[in-house]
Amino acid sequence: MARQDGRAARLGFGLFEREAALDAAEEALDLLTGLAQDEPPSAPAPVPAPRDSRVVPLLSARSAPDAPRPVEPPAAQGGVLVYAAPAGLGKTTLLAEIRRRAVSRGCTVLSARGGDQEQRVAFHVARQLLQPQLAHASDAELRERLGSWYDIVGPALGLRAATAGSPPDPQGLRDGLDWVLTHLAVRRAPLVVVLDDAHWADPESLGWLASFAPRADDLPMLLVVAYRPDELPEEGAEFTGRRSGQRPHGLAPLTADAVARLVRDRIGAHADDEFCRDFWTVTSGNPFETVELAAKVRDRGLDPTADGAHELRDLAAALKGSGLVNRIERLGTATMRLAWACAVLGTEISPSLAGALAGLGDEAVADCAERLREARVLADTGTADGPLEFVHPLVASTIYRAIPDAIRVAFHGQAAWCVIDAGHGPAAAARHLLETHPEGDAWVVTQLRAAARENLRAGAPDAARRQLARALREPPTADARAAVLFELSSASLLTEPATTVNQLRAALEEPISDEALRHGIVYRLSQVLAHSDRLVEASELLEHETRQTTDPRSRLRMQAERFMWDALRSDEPESPARSRRLAALADRLTGRDLTERYIIGLRAWDATLRAEPAAVALRHAERALEGGLSWADESRGFEVPVLVALTHLYADRPGRAEELFAAGTAEFEKQGWRGAHLSFAYTLLGYIRFRRGRLMEAEDFARAGLRLAERVGPRTPALWYATGVMIEVLLARGRTEEAERVARDHDFGEPFPAAVTIPDCETVHAELLLATGRAEDAAAALADIKRRLEPRGKRNPSCSPWQLHLALAEAATGSPARALATAENAVARARQYGAPSAIGQALRVTAEVTDGAERIKLLEESVDWLDQSPAAYELARSLVALGAALRRTERHAEAADHLYRGLETAQDCGADGLVDEARAELAAAGLRPRALHTADGHSLTARERAAARASVRGQDPAAALGIDATTAARLLSAVYRKLGTDRSGLAHAFGDAGEPRTEAEKPKAAEPAE
Repeated sequence: MARQDGRAARLGFGLFEREAALDAAEEALDLLTGLAQDEPPSAPAPVPAPRDSRVVPLLSARSAPDAPRPVEPPAAQGGVLVYAAPAGLGKTTLLAEIRRRAVSRGCTVLSARGGDQEQRVAFHVARQLLQPQLAHASDAELRERLGSWYDIVGPALGLRAATAGSPPDPQGLRDGLDWVLTHLAVRRAPLVVVLDDAHWADPESLGWLASFAPRADDLPMLLVVAYRPDELPEEGAEFTGRRSGQRPHGLAPLTADAVARLVRDRIGAHADDEFCRDFWTVTSGNPFETVELAAKVRDRGLDPTADGAHELRDLAAALKGSGLVNRIERLGTATMRLAWACAVLGTEISPSLAGALAGLGDEAVADCAERLREARVLADTGTADGPLEFVHPLVASTIYRAIPDAIRVAFHGQAAWCVIDAGHGPAAAARHLLETHPEGDAWVVTQLRAAARENLRAGAPDAARRQLARALREPPTADARAAVLFELSSASLLTEPATTVNQLRAALEEPISDEALRHGIVYRLSQVLAHSDRLVEASELLEHETRQTTDPRSRLRMQAERFMWDALRSDEPESPARSRRLAALADRLTGRDLTERYIIGLRAWDATLRAEPAAVALRHAERALEGGLSWADESRGFEVPVLVALTHLYADRPGRAEELFAAGTAEFEKQGWRGAHLSFAYTLLGYIRFRRGRLMEAEDFARAGLRLAERVGPRTPALWYATGVMIEVLLARGRTEEAERVARDHDFGEPFPAAVTIPDCETVHAELLLATGRAEDAAAALADIKRRLEPRGKRNPSCSPWQLHLALAEAATGSPARALATAENAVARARQYGAPSAIGQALRVTAEVTDGAERIKLLEESVDWLDQSPAAYELARSLVALGAALRRTERHAEAADHLYRGLETAQDCGADGLVDEARAELAAAGLRPRALHTADGHSLTARERAAARASVRGQDPAAALGIDATTAARLLSAVYRKLGTDRSGLAHAFGDAGEPRTEAEKPKAAEPAE
């Protein structure tokens, strides 16, 4: 396609003095379509793959084998183009010209416009953009095209009805819309997305596009946005350039010369200079007013000379404000009512709907619409039965504001009825009901509640909250008020927890005849209180309601909920007594329903906290899993499934824990929960990889969890978890300064949450203090943790390693005897629990606070235990520590064996700091680090497989393979690390067929998103 030559050809019809604005558009389109300046276009450049891994990039065609290699065309480059100008300065005309030029270049164009009356309609702009590209497809085609996003984005885009169940969170929905737009940009490149009147876009759509805008640079897509600068809401701040530094293009009023050219173009070349100067004075160079006034002059037949100039001011007054209204009134009552109806309905106005609202038949609507077109109130769309449109938003706004208040409110109320009768549904009617006065109308409450349910399930909780708040003001009947408050709490749950608590407490004070509703309110309130770090209030609420209810199953569930929140309290006053009650209850339950399985799962976690034998904890955990535990049941939360998975992790079954987390993550993603829920999942997957010693993978997952948590908000539980795990991983990798920076950037310090976190935030903070040389501060913090947790029996060093860090802190602050006693106590508790990794780690710490020959014995035993565990990083630490201790006693040959093995294990883990330490020890021993071979971290070798198979069959691996006991032990050690289990879980890891379940056969944890 040839470039347009000449200034006249470059300017669209009716565009004057917009050269700079159009030049910016031309340059952006050049970059988008891969056109070099002043050169003919080439084939489109290869389309860059979108960031979302679920989008498969298109493959470019290959050249024939013998064909000469073509010259590479310039790469397509997307971006954002923004225009900001007051009303009437030509933004809409400019964007129309940009659309025309984009189409002429072969671009796919998506277009939308914000509306003054549609600002409260969730996803109104998103639907304008995306619906035309997808609406023609059948349901089966949509499912295939959208894949896993179908259930998430379908309701928001109006492509399918929302289904029952938990709604997606707003971030999950944004991610889905990102995927759809990215997919279109790749498949239909080059893509131009145009949004006019962005200041009137609904918050959901505007916030989505603003967050997506930075990605346009990486896609074959140009995003063009226009808005009025004084009216842009905060959701559109990205388009102001405050963050990016790219200021929007402004549009200035027309100069006197431009107005003169426009007047002579529209009225005639005989218009004299004085007339044109007066024309510019009257219109102030506003393009809209100039064009409209020129049309009025032409229609009136006014002589465009100095003699006729005195009439311009009166004609201009009729274009806006009261002059416009008076002009419409002179067209007749019916015409005025139709103009009012159109102003109330907004954009995309159906003639039949406007007629129903105005009380006019089809013929009267057609006659009145024609009169409004002749008066340049409605635009001439070229079709008599097509949608009605105003010539400009200024006209629509003027008419709307001129409607008498009482009549405007009545029109909105009637519009809601008309919209419902036309089959558009409660969500479409709700924006009109929001403008009406409360009258105690049950029908209004019903429609608003239905609209809120639809919006909530579509991922628009803010819209649902507005509708339910209005329903409360109607007000609802006394027996419905509690239900409306409960529904309102669902809409404010994610963003306003304090408000949600007040709403739910108010609901409980209402007379409630429906026991199921009351119990639902209690469960929701306890969840919100707990998630707001108000665990004591959650427990007290459940205790009170347990005494009130007469239904035994409901009472059991309330007990389960209370057990759960009490288990997470670090200040629980009756912890041992609660454990005894929980054990007695769980032992007699069979797991016949979800409530019973939750109690059994809590029993497994309690056994873990109190360092009961790991086998006991695992037995209860598997009982809880037998009937299934859902991670995405909104009424239950995901705490118990997480605790059951962590029970396996701390009992040296990280492979099994990862299987459970992978299944839970898949549930979250399917549900569209991509905020706090997915952050927790990624963070804890990173924690599992950390415990397995896969530190590079752990860092990837922890960073993904931290990015998601940052979107959730500061000092939230998700951010506490993510920051704590990130610090642990960085310390393990030897990057102490970076760990400090992460802690500082995320305000990781006191006051810490009252809930016990995984890992415990206070313990991680103390570990960081130790690593940075602040031993006295660490000792004080750990002593306080001991004071709170010791009486409550939370002393398992596998899951709560405060004793280990306390021993190191006591040794560093000149209390060696106390340090040794603390460490030995931790060893005893680890032996009681029985997980090899916990015993091995506790023995290493004890060795660190011990001198002499006893230190080597402790380290040798530590290595023996860790060889039986899946904890590769802890094994590497003990190997290097043992090698260093042997070197210091001049036992260089033995030291070399342990140091070389520790070095290779640390290298495989990605523990860079430990690698440096091992190299330094080898150098001190006069040894040269040999060439490292990286082990395959996932697949078993033939000898490892044979050793494992012999062990599962009860045979001695050394005898079965004809090798010595040390070699057999090291083969099994590699098996435990690769399969993520200890000796007791090896049979499960091998499966029923007696063969190891490879990584490919296990449920996969989704890789962290970009």
